[in-house]
Amino acid sequence: MPPTQAESVIKNIIREIGQECAAHGEIVSETLVAFMVKAVVLDPSNGFNTDRTLMKGDVQKLVKLCVTRLLDSKNPSLDTIKMQVYFDMNYTSRAALQSVFPQAELGTFLTLSKKDKERQLKELTMIVTGIRLFNRDCGKGGEGIDDLPAILREAIPATTQHVDSQLEVVQDQAYRYTAILEKVAKNPLLSRELQPYMLKEALYNVRQYEIFLQIILSDIITCAQEVEMMIKQLGAQLEQLKFTVKSKTAVPTSQVFPTFIALSNLWTSFQDETVLISILSNLTAHLEPFLGTHELFFPEKVTQALLDGVTVKTDVCRMKEHIEERVDLADFRKLEWLFPETTANFDKLLIQYRGFCAYTFATTDGLLLPGNPAIGILKYKEKYYTFNTRDAAYSFAENPENYIDKVREKAKKNAELIQLLELHQQFETLIPYSQMKEVDKHYIKPIAKCESSTQTDTHLLPPTIVRSYEWNEWELRRKAIKLANLRQKVTHSVQTDLSHMRRENCSQVYPSKDASTQSTREGSSRVPRPQIYIAGFRGGHTKTTYEVKVNLTRAIDET
Repeated sequence: MPPTQAESVIKNIIREIGQECAAHGEIVSETLVAFMVKAVVLDPSNGFNTDRTLMKGDVQKLVKLCVTRLLDSKNPSLDTIKMQVYFDMNYTSRAALQSVFPQAELGTFLTLSKKDKERQLKELTMIVTGIRLFNRDCGKGGEGIDDLPAILREAIPATTQHVDSQLEVVQDQAYRYTAILEKVAKNPLLSRELQPYMLKEALYNVRQYEIFLQIILSDIITCAQEVEMMIKQLGAQLEQLKFTVKSKTAVPTSQVFPTFIALSNLWTSFQDETVLISILSNLTAHLEPFLGTHELFFPEKVTQALLDGVTVKTDVCRMKEHIEERVDLADFRKLEWLFPETTANFDKLLIQYRGFCAYTFATTDGLLLPGNPAIGILKYKEKYYTFNTRDAAYSFAENPENYIDKVREKAKKNAELIQLLELHQQFETLIPYSQMKEVDKHYIKPIAKCESSTQTDTHLLPPTIVRSYEWNEWELRRKAIKLANLRQKVTHSVQTDLSHMRRENCSQVYPSKDASTQSTREGSSRVPRPQIYIAGFRGGHTKTTYEVKVNLTRAIDET
């Protein structure tokens, strides 16, 4: 189906649903009807297939289901959706007021026809306004000008007190519903008895109201800070004018006109803050009727009976119970956990599901319990998750996709959870108008803290300094002249009889040292020494000489 034809069909469906509701005495806006149509189509229990074209029977079924849900005045889910639509269409912040005529577009505006007259008229109006404000402060005129600083100083505390009281009441109600649902989760029989009361839908309703009140209160606090700063600026501007004018009869316009214009701009800012406080106060008053079903379903007697034997805990008390628990990083090698001491912008991280525990919500079929960041924030696919207990954190980390899918499926059945838990990126067709510009906005990334050090070499590359290089022209000339003179010079040396042996000499010797060497050992062999004796050479008593030879040499084998 072409886009134009599909858009026409959707408009016809919305118009038909609006007419059906009007016929039953219920006037609904087209925005509410469009949201309800998408919510009904997303609910898997209704059996609509978004991948195929709706037939005539599907359209009739869709119209019937939407009309039935829109006419169900006793359904807390419908009240929550109405509250979300109303807040989205009526919430106005300071940025919205200033964007009516931004300063950046002033140049474009002045380029239109009659620009000089329009500019002079505007400046004249601002100067006159500044003069009247100065005369009013001096007590010489300015009748009919309201004392906006005094009005704001009274309105801001009154509005803050009213929002604080409403916030305290709704938080107490949310804590009581949470305590009852925890009791029901432990008792399946009690869960069947309380199913018609739609207790979880009532909890979603008060939690959404609490979130809207916190947004309004934050804007009021910012407004109070802006007003205090502007009051100081107003006093300084008036004092400067009194010092400039004093009792003079004539003052140069170049000295006072810029101050008058500044006074006018400051007074316009006071008017903007007054309008903003009025809008926020009216918005708070108009959100209260969306809580009407609580008194019908849960009167005080029923609530007290359900709270019998149950301890009602605040969100702060729940966090203090598990303040000592913390995820051990050694148990998770592949997942990243963030802690206050290791992350600089820990408090500014955008936590998924508005800070509620994803594991508890998925395992208890939609119970909202606030997560405790002190346990550790899990970073998974560039998104951040908190948990109410350490065990919940460990269980979720084992299979994150499983629990994320369960949360998404629960949101399809209860469409108010899409805005309550900020699931707009998963259901882009249901993004509120006030958040359309932030869909593609990147989330704040954590700034991790760690000790690190770096060292840089003094010279990454070897130096290539040419010492003989000279850039000074006169120095080059001096060297050239020096070289030219050297070519004409001759060096002479003479040695005389008185000096030829007088030069200094030095020599180096090595001191003697004892040294020894080892050679082969001496060896010898010994043979028997011949010993032969002869007797009788001298003669004897007889004339005949007899000689006797005696051989006393030892045998060789005896040596």
